[in-house]
Amino acid sequence: MELTGSEIIIECLKEQGVDTVFGYPGGTILNVYDELYKHSDEITHILTSHEQGAAHAADGYARSTGKVGVCMATSGPGATNLVTGIATAHMDSVPLVAITANVPLPLIGKDSFQEVDIVGVTMPITKHNFLVKDVKNLADTLREAFYIAQSGRPGPVLVDILKNATADRAEYEYKEPRKIEPLRDKITDEDIDTAVKLINASKKPFIFVGGGAVISGASEELKKFVALTDAPVCDSLMGKGAFDGTDEHYTGMLGMHGTKTSNFGVTECDLLIAIGVRFSDRVIGNAKKFANNAKILQIDIDPAEVNKNIATTASVIGDVNEVLKLLNAKIEQHDNKEWLAHIAELAQKYPMTYRENQLNGPALIEKIYEITNGEAIITTEVGQHQMWAAQFYKYSKPRTLITSGGAGTMGYGLGAAIGSKVGNRDKVVINIAGDGCFRMNMNEIATAARYNIPVIEVIVNNQVLGMVRQWQTLFYGKRYSNTTLNDQVDYVKVAEGLGAKAYRITKLEEVEKTIREAIGLNAPVVIDCQIDSDDKVFPMVAPGTAISEAFSEEDLAAKGLDC
Repeated sequence: MELTGSEIIIECLKEQGVDTVFGYPGGTILNVYDELYKHSDEITHILTSHEQGAAHAADGYARSTGKVGVCMATSGPGATNLVTGIATAHMDSVPLVAITANVPLPLIGKDSFQEVDIVGVTMPITKHNFLVKDVKNLADTLREAFYIAQSGRPGPVLVDILKNATADRAEYEYKEPRKIEPLRDKITDEDIDTAVKLINASKKPFIFVGGGAVISGASEELKKFVALTDAPVCDSLMGKGAFDGTDEHYTGMLGMHGTKTSNFGVTECDLLIAIGVRFSDRVIGNAKKFANNAKILQIDIDPAEVNKNIATTASVIGDVNEVLKLLNAKIEQHDNKEWLAHIAELAQKYPMTYRENQLNGPALIEKIYEITNGEAIITTEVGQHQMWAAQFYKYSKPRTLITSGGAGTMGYGLGAAIGSKVGNRDKVVINIAGDGCFRMNMNEIATAARYNIPVIEVIVNNQVLGMVRQWQTLFYGKRYSNTTLNDQVDYVKVAEGLGAKAYRITKLEEVEKTIREAIGLNAPVVIDCQIDSDDKVFPMVAPGTAISEAFSEEDLAAKGLDC
C-alpha cells in the first residue's frame, strides 16, 4: 500500500515493537508528529522539557528494559540538543535510535533556517547514522537502524530524514524485524581451550565483570562460572548487578573508588578474568602497574577492546553469555579456599566505612537500600553521590543501576529515571542526584509531573560541586575555584513550582519516614537532603597511580594530612 513518509515511520516503529517515544516537536518534524497524534493509542509520546531530556529518557528506557530506546527531535538546535544524550549512549553501548528531521532537499546546503548537518555532527558518537533524502529508502533505513542498534555491541543510531521524505509517498509492506542473534562466529575452539587451560592452571583467579555481562544477559551463566572457578568477583560501575552484590564471592567495585579488597586482590591475583569490560582509565589507574602479577584473560564481543588499554595473555571474542556457556561446559570444578580466605581477610581488614549517626551520602544510600529491599531501580547523576550509590546499594540483579559511566554526564539521571519508570511501571525508581547535577536538567521534573510519572528525585545537597571540590581539596591546595553553590536556590520551592511533591531532610532520623512516604504517594517527589560540604568518597586512587595505592580517610589522617 502507498503511504506518506510519516505514515511509514509510524508503521516501522510499530513493526519494531516500539511502545514509547521521547521527544520534542518542531517545524521540520511536524509531519511525523501529526501522524503520531493519529496513533496515540498505539505509541505513547512523552514530551520532555528539553531534547537532551528525551535522549536521556530513551537511554534509561533502553538500559532498564533491554529494548531499543527511541527519541525524536526537529532540525537544527532540536537535533543538536540530542547530542550529549547520544554520546552518553555511545560510551556505554546503549541501543538507541534517534530520529531527527531536516530541511527539505531544495534547501539543503543553503544555510536554511534551523539547518544543521546532524549526520556530520554525530558521526563520531554513533554506531552508524543515516541521511534519508528519498521516501523510497525510508522503511528499509529505519529497519536497518533498529537492527544495527541492537546487534553485536549495541549502540546509538541516528536517522536524519529530510522533510520532503516525510511528506512524499511510497509503497510500504510490513516486514518482520530481523532476529538478533548472539555473536558467535568469532568464538574459536582454540581460544576456548586456551582460556580453559589458563583457568584450570590458576591458583589465585579473580573475576572482573563489566557492562558487557549485563548487556548480553549473562547473569545465570556468570553465576555458574563463579561457582565453578570458585573465584572472588569485582565489577565496574557498568557491571553492577550482573553478579549478585550480596554473594559471598563479591568484593565490590574495582578502580578509583573501588574497595581496597578488590583493588588489592586484583593486584595480587595470578589470573584476571575480565568479562565484558573495556579497562577504563578510572578502573585500571596506572596501566603499567595494573595487575602485574596476573595473566589476563579478556572476554568481549568487540575485538577492538582487546589489547587497547591493557595487554592480554589471551582473549575470547564473542557474546559474553555464549562464551560463558562454552567455558562452563569445559572448566574443572575448583576449590580456592586459601585464596578466598585471604580475600575475606582483606575485606575484614578494609571494610567500607563512613561517619555513622549523621546524615551523609553513604548513610542515605544504605537507608534507601534497606527501605527498598534492594528491589528498586536506581538511576544517578554523576559525582560523589554516584559513587556512594555504587558503593553502598547492593545490586543483586542486572539493569537496576542506570548511570552514565563512560561519558560521566551530569544531568543524565532524571531523564533516565523517567525512561526507566515508563519502561518498568511496577518498579520503584529513585534518582540519586547532586545539587549541581539537579540544576542542569531540573526542568524534567515538569515532565514527570505532566504525566504523573512517579519517580523519586533524591538530591544529595552539599551546596558544592562535590567531586570537583574533593579533587580541589586533595590535589589543588583547597583552591575552590567555581565549585561553591551556596546561593539562594530553594529546591523544595523549585520542585513544587514544577508540579512535584517536595521534602527537605537535614537529619538522618528523617530519612526513613520521608522515603517511605514518597514511595507511598506514587507521584513525582523531590527530596532535598542536606549534607556537609566536605564529605568525601573513599577509598580513592589518585590519578596516575596504581590501584594498589588506594587510600582512605584514615590513611590520610595517619600521614597527618587534612582532608
